[in-house]
Amino acid sequence: MSPPPPAPPSTAFHRLPARLHGELQALPTRLRRLAQAAGTGLVALLALPVLVLVAALCLVGIGIPLLFPALRGVRALAGIERRRVGAVLGGPPVPERYRPLDGSGPARARIALTDRAGLRDLCWLPVHALTGLGAGALGLGLTLAAVNELTMPLWWWAIPGQPPSGVGFAVDSWPRAAAMLPIGVLVAALAATLVPVLLDGQARLTRPLLTPPAGRSVAERLAEVTASRAAALDAHAAELRRIERDLHDGTQNRLLAVVMHLGLIERSLERDPAQALPLVLRARRAATDALDELREAVRGIYPPILDERGLDGAAAALAARCPVPCVVDTAGLGRAPAAVETAAYFIVAEALNNVAKHSGAEHVTVRLAHREDTLVIEVEDDGRGGADEHAGGGGLLGIRRRAAALDGVVTMTSPAGGPTRLRAELPCGW
Repeated sequence: MSPPPPAPPSTAFHRLPARLHGELQALPTRLRRLAQAAGTGLVALLALPVLVLVAALCLVGIGIPLLFPALRGVRALAGIERRRVGAVLGGPPVPERYRPLDGSGPARARIALTDRAGLRDLCWLPVHALTGLGAGALGLGLTLAAVNELTMPLWWWAIPGQPPSGVGFAVDSWPRAAAMLPIGVLVAALAATLVPVLLDGQARLTRPLLTPPAGRSVAERLAEVTASRAAALDAHAAELRRIERDLHDGTQNRLLAVVMHLGLIERSLERDPAQALPLVLRARRAATDALDELREAVRGIYPPILDERGLDGAAAALAARCPVPCVVDTAGLGRAPAAVETAAYFIVAEALNNVAKHSGAEHVTVRLAHREDTLVIEVEDDGRGGADEHAGGGGLLGIRRRAAALDGVVTMTSPAGGPTRLRAELPCGW
């Protein structure tokens, strides 16, 4: 009987180098995300006394103008953390569900003070100030300590003096400098072990505070439906006014010019038929212009290209007409109800118009995708940033209202210096 073949080496042993290589490749990304957590944690820590001061000033009636910028700042900070947490845990950004701060001062203040998502952000803020800053300081501190210990012989050789080590004694000889190498390896191993744990643990701890609750109260849902209905009526009224203005100022004047030319042709035929031909040509040009403007007005009601080429083709056509170089990504995009595709088309059109007019960008990217039963629209440019949806002429408020008419959500981040990211989520009702 032949001896049994030798047992194969452990699979885990063979996978160890590849796993170690993967861990080393992921380390810079993990450290960057941990540094982001530390940075937003520091901002959260500094924002806490500011919010307390604003709340105290609101009690005496002089802090209300500062309330809305402060809350928008908290929302922006929470939005940054939602995207980071989603990236850390390997998924999409954590969803957000804010009520729009519309209306007059008292109405906006009432919405701000009763919005459950905003109140959850205020509860998240001190937790993140503690966990984000703590996890970032520990993970980055261990990493820097490992680098310091591993490079201690270089410091001892290059810089005169007695550089301090991380274990409590000064390096004043080559034996002590060499002794730092195994200590540095141990610290590096500890850092490589703890950084993923700290990053994942901090993200899992704060995610529940940033995630909107699955169930909403009847009163909150009724308020959202009422606001959505009002937004739909406002959007409908705005569309009717735009159509009336386009027909009155454009098509109607063109048709009036055609009537006038026909009258001149009638007189010319009675008096001098030879002079009628130029007038006929002029009347035909006026009729052609009127037809073109009428087609443009009809296209503004429902773009025929949506039926002909679908939302992906319509978005590509909008990108082709955009003066800023535009890339369209429609991976994972399917068909949606006509009302949703129409709203998405006009949101992309208005966003690209804003980029061309106000951003000073050199490139813009449009992403369209379905995620579960939601159509997600993202428009990102590399412009100067600093977009303000409350500034006149920006069109961002119209985008928000168009999305709210379908019970959708719009979020935007536009720090000074850019980039500007607009994200709209439109439920498809499937």
